[in-house]
Amino acid sequence: MLHASAYRKVEQGCHCMQKNTGIRRIRLAGVYAFNGIRAAFRHEAAFRQELFLALLVLPLVLLLDVSRVERVLLISVTVLVLIVELINSALEAVVDRISADHHELSGRAKDMGSGAVMIALALWLYVWADIVVVGVWLAG
Repeated sequence: MLHASAYRKVEQGCHCMQKNTGIRRIRLAGVYAFNGIRAAFRHEAAFRQELFLALLVLPLVLLLDVSRVERVLLISVTVLVLIVELINSALEAVVDRISADHHELSGRAKDMGSGAVMIALALWLYVWADIVVVGVWLAG
């Protein structure tokens, strides 16, 4: 809990933490991003499974006889699944950090995050099925 003087400093716009600028800020942003991806890999089974899937299918994109736009779509939806899973994992970590007690809003937030992952996976499945199964295998 912050001391009363700390609240006053925040209200007055005091920047107590030193702001990083330039190359140092960019480098630190990269370090923090890598730490987040590493944490998701270590602690989130779903992220590991989706990363494994991505590492399995992304090399296939280079071998498929598809247009550049289709290739970009296949890669983009695969990366989108990983991005949404990272956001969902971050959301769940914050909710768990706030309280271990069950609360309706906490459950709702977690369910919404899971819903976002499900929609991303459904989009992935649709794009891959349409381009690869229908467009390449059945047309070829």
